[in-house]
Amino acid sequence: MLKDSKQLIWITGGGTGIGRATALAFAAQGHRVVVSGRREEPLQAVSDSVREQGLSGSLGILAFDVTDTADAQGAFETLCRREGVPDLVMLSAGNHQPMPVSELSVDSCRALMEVNYFGILNVLEAVLPAMRERGQGTLALVSSVAGYRGLPTAGAYGGSKAAVINLAESLACELNGTGIDLRLINPGFVRTPLTDRNDFEMPCLIEPEEAAEAIIKGLRGRGFEICFPTGFAMIMKLMRLLPYRLYFSLIKRKTGL
Repeated sequence: MLKDSKQLIWITGGGTGIGRATALAFAAQGHRVVVSGRREEPLQAVSDSVREQGLSGSLGILAFDVTDTADAQGAFETLCRREGVPDLVMLSAGNHQPMPVSELSVDSCRALMEVNYFGILNVLEAVLPAMRERGQGTLALVSSVAGYRGLPTAGAYGGSKAAVINLAESLACELNGTGIDLRLINPGFVRTPLTDRNDFEMPCLIEPEEAAEAIIKGLRGRGFEICFPTGFAMIMKLMRLLPYRLYFSLIKRKTGL
């Protein structure tokens, strides 16, 4: 659980989008934040924003590639040497690529799985032993409501996010009572460089700052899942309950596919 006392927070995918907005929101609350991503330039821009805005917290940068197991382990060891074991790790590094059936590609699916799913596992493998030894910590895994059910053109992306949801549920069962608080974050449509790739009107689209506010509010509570925006997330949850015949019919009417 996120506490009012100042904590050490590590955010992967912190250079853009939801990760960036949440990092700045944490820094505004006085926390010590470290953001990670593959490229140093966007990470440095986030750090510069903290100084320019005069935020009360601090924000450091640590560049590495989440798809590289050894790089993830090395980054965690570096973080521990510099700052200590983080109190909260938010795993928000991700990628998105629409894949209509006419462009079905194993390579596209594999590339998204490497970032969205195995990228989370690489960091978890590094972080979990230290948190278990200490007996406390919060892990926040960012998935998507797209992982609830199969959606048109989202076979690659949605499949990777469904895997993250399943992983989070499985780990939460085993970590219950260990002092490690595992959370699942399922956003709807958030305006980011990734959603800019969509060529359709995105319902209930929100800004990254709104997503950050919802995430921080959720982390202060006790619920396992943090999903937003509320209305759209509830619709997606209800769609999981529909039998296939009704679900496919509804999707066809709404999308024309």
